[in-house]
Amino acid sequence: MDNSDDRIRRAAFDHVRRLAELKQHLSAADLKPGFIFDGERIPLVNPQRGIFKPKQMQYLLSIKTVFPRPGNRVWYDDQREVHRQIYEGDELVDYAFMGTNPDAADNRWLREAYEWQIPIIYFLGVAPGLYEAIFPVFVMGWDANTLKARIGFGVSDNDVWTPPENTAERRYALREVKQRLHQASFREAVITAYKGRCALSGLPESRLLDAAHIIADKHEHLGQPVVPNGIPLSKLHHAAFDAQLIGIDPDFAVHISERLLSQSDGPILEALKQLSGSQLRLPSRKADWPDQERLALRFARFLGAA
Repeated sequence: MDNSDDRIRRAAFDHVRRLAELKQHLSAADLKPGFIFDGERIPLVNPQRGIFKPKQMQYLLSIKTVFPRPGNRVWYDDQREVHRQIYEGDELVDYAFMGTNPDAADNRWLREAYEWQIPIIYFLGVAPGLYEAIFPVFVMGWDANTLKARIGFGVSDNDVWTPPENTAERRYALREVKQRLHQASFREAVITAYKGRCALSGLPESRLLDAAHIIADKHEHLGQPVVPNGIPLSKLHHAAFDAQLIGIDPDFAVHISERLLSQSDGPILEALKQLSGSQLRLPSRKADWPDQERLALRFARFLGAA
């Protein structure tokens, strides 16, 4: 790889890494400014296109998959398929070409990235307007007949920019991406359903909210990453919920453990105690309400821990 290309690419990776440390997920507004390299602005994406190479670089820098808004047209197959492929354990996922001409510039950039095994950034949509930044990823296949590239994931905690060499490395990288995608999609869906507020306190700052599972995701039948298995809670309330200090019964009533009720030690504890007997704040769509079967199972654990 050209040395200047390599330096810009490393700067891009470092910039996106810092952005991801500051925010749960990246918005189009976060990506739009790009970054400054040697006094010049380098864009990260093209707002109108998914395949992007800055004019300052020889090779592809990033690809993007938009998460469709409800009711909007799905333009490319990867908008539907990439999440499914990752969840089902595919080591490589499909990425649709731009248009139907394999020789178009965007598609040539994909081919060159395949031929030279260039590490790139994948901005994968997890909610409308929000992206999970995954890197390094590699174009592992390019097919002019199907008009698709095959995308493979690299190991993010490894500074060696080479594709995984064997099945074990590919599965390790996929497992990491799957876990991140699960958490990202689940969190955004749950918090959006509750209009960005904690279901116990009403706290409206989304950066202080978690999507708490009612039933842990390791449960084979009831642990799916779906909105009725989640409740948006502030980090304090989430910790208390997981510690069985807060319980929510199948009728959405909030219970506080005797362990907390018997203590008196400042305003934070008092605020928790005052939740006793209150009702969970529910989403406007009944389909998004917490599943009562799941709540019953979780509440039984709360009672058992008393």
